[in-house]
Amino acid sequence: MISDRKMWVKKIFSKTKGIFECNQRFFHPAVVGLLFVFLSLIPLACFADSTTSATGISHKTPAPKRYVVKGSKIYDIIKKEPLFFRGMGYSPYLPNETPLQGEPPGDDDRYEEHLGLMKDMGVNYLHVFPLKMPPKFFAALDKTDMLYGQDIWIWAYEEDFLAEAFLEKTLEDIKSVIDHVYQQGRPDRLVFFSIGDELQADSVIRTDSRHPEVRSFQGKHLSVSNRTPTEIALARLIDGAMDYELTRYGQRHLYCHTSWTHIGPIADRPDLEVPRESILNPDLGDLVCLNIYTYANGVRTSPPGSITGTSYQGYLEELTAQTDKPIFITQVGLSTSPFEPKPWVPGFGGHKVEDVPKAFTAIWKDIRTAKGHEKICGVSFFELNDEWWKSGEDPTDSARHEQEDPEEWFGLFSVGPDHRLVPKGKIPETLRNLYRAP
Repeated sequence: MISDRKMWVKKIFSKTKGIFECNQRFFHPAVVGLLFVFLSLIPLACFADSTTSATGISHKTPAPKRYVVKGSKIYDIIKKEPLFFRGMGYSPYLPNETPLQGEPPGDDDRYEEHLGLMKDMGVNYLHVFPLKMPPKFFAALDKTDMLYGQDIWIWAYEEDFLAEAFLEKTLEDIKSVIDHVYQQGRPDRLVFFSIGDELQADSVIRTDSRHPEVRSFQGKHLSVSNRTPTEIALARLIDGAMDYELTRYGQRHLYCHTSWTHIGPIADRPDLEVPRESILNPDLGDLVCLNIYTYANGVRTSPPGSITGTSYQGYLEELTAQTDKPIFITQVGLSTSPFEPKPWVPGFGGHKVEDVPKAFTAIWKDIRTAKGHEKICGVSFFELNDEWWKSGEDPTDSARHEQEDPEEWFGLFSVGPDHRLVPKGKIPETLRNLYRAP
């Protein structure tokens, strides 16, 4: 493997080679050779803006058995067709239930109702947040043709992501989720595992400042170089998870890390929460998974898109231009909380139910018409139903729907007094029209 420094020098040399050859009377071959050696000795940091980080899965690592990456698309190799995921974020906790103590949602008939509603909307993919879904969920899933992805949330507020104790414990937690998929889940319906979701900026900065020398990692399956310390921590977890699945179960699924626009990967934004040297690029696995909200940092300061003129499309176009991997928009949505409690985060809460359909329609158009949209393999709207348990301020939080907490109001459906789901105006109908369109 060519090092990043040598790769950069090779590019410079290839561009200048013709000049040297056309001016042999001025540049003797020996001089060219000496110049090449000189360039190779120059510290890489001098050309930080000209380098590209390297990441890759070993060619010796087996590909998944069914859902694989080919170029910028995800293919079903049995049906021999590319996939576009019309997704829904799914966390089916109902009032008086919470995952904060590690408990899964209830094992009852709610899944028949919920999956029926999503099937009616044209949803073909579920982005599942609970780490260990109960048996009746999988029984209901069997009655549909939906696929799913397993989000594996790790502690995003860690003091140091590269601390060995954190990495060891987190990897054990990840292994238990993989075991659950094979023991009770549906590995044949699973598209990918996402290792970590929305790491917090303060934790990223702390980790990077403590380990400035950690820039590369050579794992059994994943190798990365010229990356940030936090990215190295994620690479170690992804490699460990991949190796565990292959070793214990003889196969693997696709892998990714889910990030958010507040910390990258597009760096030239004035409102990012990390310095440029800590920008996190979630291209460490098979695909790029990113939560992209219309009002989020990094998005609202983007230039206008080429077709719709929105900053949302502008962000998507820059994102698709900087990677050749499939891009999955793993979260996008709007909170219909009665209040917008954070005026310094405009758009986080306070949206009127009657205004959301128009916003969802605009988002869909932004995605489907963006330059480079062929690299976008899917979108998952967040989320099916309101989650009363957020943000977990006290043990009774899941018993009340707090008007001041936008996190509790992202659902397309509210939860009725009988725990059945009630559509919020025309929001579900709007998504049905979008997802069932060609």
